[in-house]
Amino acid sequence: MSTPALDDRDGVIWLDGRFVPWRDARLHVLTHGLHYGGGVFEGERVYDGRVFKLTEHTQRLHDSARELGYRIPFSVAELTEATRELVRRQGIVNGYVRPVAWRGSEHIGVAGGDSSVHVALATWEWPHVFSADAKRRGIRLGTSRWRRPAPDTAPVRAKAASLYNICTLARDDADRDGFDDALLLDYRGHVAEATGANLFLVAGEVLHTPTADCFLAGITRRTVLDLAGELGIPVVERHIRPGELDRFDECFLTGTAYEVQPVRAIDAHEYRVGGTTTALVEAYAELVRPSDRGAAAR
Repeated sequence: MSTPALDDRDGVIWLDGRFVPWRDARLHVLTHGLHYGGGVFEGERVYDGRVFKLTEHTQRLHDSARELGYRIPFSVAELTEATRELVRRQGIVNGYVRPVAWRGSEHIGVAGGDSSVHVALATWEWPHVFSADAKRRGIRLGTSRWRRPAPDTAPVRAKAASLYNICTLARDDADRDGFDDALLLDYRGHVAEATGANLFLVAGEVLHTPTADCFLAGITRRTVLDLAGELGIPVVERHIRPGELDRFDECFLTGTAYEVQPVRAIDAHEYRVGGTTTALVEAYAELVRPSDRGAAAR
């Protein structure tokens, strides 16, 4: 049986302060955010009925809107509570939450300062992006022709829908070429990230990750950096050139949707799923789904 389209499901979506039937959560075709790319969004994971790092994600939604020049009309506390209630009403145990904010349809024109701002929250069951085999063996990345822009040409600190056009173009190319995802370089030619996840590389016992100065430093990225510190794994944040990729032993991606996802190859460079990657996969899994003993201790 095929999965229902996202606009044709039962349940409710939180829209501008109230719960509405899922199929009634609509917007007008002349919405400013649709035409000019002014939407901001988040992706949040639900584990055992609990949204992981909900406050941090909700705050980032506010921060992203601020980067694009508008204010979300619901506080972090209001959106946090609405998200918890939505997950409860939908009966989500292990799934995904998508908050999104956008400018409305008062007028069509490049300037958007006097447009209304709308917010929606939706959630659905979504266990994993990749198969269990891909989680064990790793995925393959191909280097994209598309690049991350300079910070003086785009709002790179925002999780903005407009910036994900680059991701869509890169991912479509990767799918066509038989890869699982794409590796994007930045405007200088440095290694940046995948289409929706941050990149980590391991050389010996040292973890390396690109400096996030022109792409989003993800919440899962920060979580993994903290876990590495707890495990005593040295970390170096620096600019990484593509010519260095064959010097590393292990590679993995981090993101809310991907969690900690091993990579077995970038182009012709092959990597093993080694001890550092495995340790961080396991540490992250324990953090998001702590044992009863661990949950009591937290």
